[in-house]
Amino acid sequence: MRLFIACLCALFSLAVFAAAPANAAQCGNDAAGFPAWLDAFKQEAVSEGISEGVVNEALSGVTYNTTVIHLDRSQKKTFGGTFEQFAAGRVTGGRIAKGKAMMLRYADVLAQIQNRFGVQPEILVAIWGMETDYGVVSGKMPVFRSLATLAYDCRRSDFFRNELMSALKIVQRGDETPSAMIGAWAGEIGQAQFLCSNYLKYAVDMNGDGRRDLIRTPADVLGSIANLLQAHGWSAGSSYEVGSSNFGVLSEWNKSTNYQKAIVLFAEKLRG
Repeated sequence: MRLFIACLCALFSLAVFAAAPANAAQCGNDAAGFPAWLDAFKQEAVSEGISEGVVNEALSGVTYNTTVIHLDRSQKKTFGGTFEQFAAGRVTGGRIAKGKAMMLRYADVLAQIQNRFGVQPEILVAIWGMETDYGVVSGKMPVFRSLATLAYDCRRSDFFRNELMSALKIVQRGDETPSAMIGAWAGEIGQAQFLCSNYLKYAVDMNGDGRRDLIRTPADVLGSIANLLQAHGWSAGSSYEVGSSNFGVLSEWNKSTNYQKAIVLFAEKLRG
């Protein structure tokens, strides 16, 4: 059986190699090879169905970003420490007051979202507040430059190649323009800091304007958070307290237990 499986794997590898483009982009660890990589990636994107117009608009003139590489190499564990320490800097009086105001301002759309996806309003507003302070702090870096740099870099090239291709697909389906796609250094985008792959899968058009806009449209932002949670098993109307099944779903939003518990604390204060 082991020999049979090995033979199958070998045949599969040969098939993949034969199907791969002859000019497949090769990763690198410095800026030297980036222009050639980018040219090859553009060809790959077109071969995967992205229009030449979108590829050129998004990627022409994009350069290697050493700042992004530095940030990627020097990441620190930002969600560590005690829960009390973590929550103190995030579940603040100012954010709670602003969150309650947002609950009132968007009461109608939050009710529509709860009816459609089953996720309680306070959870959605808590996540919104935690991620970007309700859209105030959503990043300042061009997403395509960041993602192209990280997709070229050999450290996690496959992961970020998928994110870069997803970003192109977001533009191709008309949700955003390349110039509007400004976000965090690792390519997270919008008022809820979605990865581009999650934006592609879970973004919804809640205001009915024909676009899934997670950068400028709070209704779409809140609905998309709910869609992601529902897709991962959120139980409508059920508790989200620590230890519940809905609490477990929050790990699909963020893997940090401190972050998950902070969302719950934030939501409880909004509800109260």
